[in-house]
Amino acid sequence: MLLLTKSIFAVMIGFLVAAFLGLIIVPILRKLHVGQRISSYVGITHKKKEGTPTMGGIIFILATCITMLGLILTHKVEYTSNLGIVLIVFIGHGLIGFLDDYLSIKKGNNEGLTVYQKLLLQVIIALVFFFIYMRDGGQTSFVVGTLHIDLEMGFIYGLFILLILVGSTNAVNLTDGLDGLAGGLSAIAFVAFALISLMVGYEDIGVFSLVLCGSIVGFLIYNSYPAKVFMGDTGSLALGGAMGAIAILTHRELTLIVVAGVFIVETLSVIIQTFSVQVLHRKVFLMTPLHHHFEKLGWKETDIVKTFWIFGLILAMEGIMFGVWL
Repeated sequence: MLLLTKSIFAVMIGFLVAAFLGLIIVPILRKLHVGQRISSYVGITHKKKEGTPTMGGIIFILATCITMLGLILTHKVEYTSNLGIVLIVFIGHGLIGFLDDYLSIKKGNNEGLTVYQKLLLQVIIALVFFFIYMRDGGQTSFVVGTLHIDLEMGFIYGLFILLILVGSTNAVNLTDGLDGLAGGLSAIAFVAFALISLMVGYEDIGVFSLVLCGSIVGFLIYNSYPAKVFMGDTGSLALGGAMGAIAILTHRELTLIVVAGVFIVETLSVIIQTFSVQVLHRKVFLMTPLHHHFEKLGWKETDIVKTFWIFGLILAMEGIMFGVWL
């Protein structure tokens, strides 16, 4: 009962802090003219969104950090190295995204950090992750009990960490193309990982996931259609990084594929389209990522978001069953 109360409290506080911060941060971003530039490639329906403030991910990043700090200082949550790693990855990727957004706005286009600059910064975060993880005796085996897989990876596990972090951050980033889409799917995914974490004995990570979920829902007050603010790379990279880190630390890497299924499908649509255009010289989809394909088919933005959320919820429920019984 105590754990249930703590879980509800975590979601509620995260939500309230984010909702309050949004009232302050959104007007500040608008006053600073940190508006998103919209490419003509995505069509006239999105062009009207040009000038909407970006970097809104600051809202749920700050809300989550403030809430977690409060819970740690009041001894409601025990600070552990695992929690420290998640916070480092979450904040670190948020800073990479912030720098990318800042440079895009300063240059007056959507070109911020280069691919290699982003990768270098992500490598640094992955190295810090791996150092702390190894220092505290972290498991370097890839284990899936139900499939009888137990593969010792040794120091190659550091590369494995990097691949998951890069993959998850890019997947969330690509999905962030419609109002509330990436935010809603992320909230659903973090609820799933919270329940998995709590059930398999990672209470610290579980509470963090619930706080982050509440903070994202608070952010959605301002990000759902019609969006008053976009999360930007600041938010999408932070969410993807945290998602990947939690999957690694709870040893539920395969579960991530299920829970984050919609993000992965969105990413695969881009890969398939790129390969098809370059090799076969024809398109498979009208436009990628996949949510834009449905827009080209004439679907309303809100209908696409709701449909993707439903699929995200179904996959999250399947991921919980898979993750707990793994």
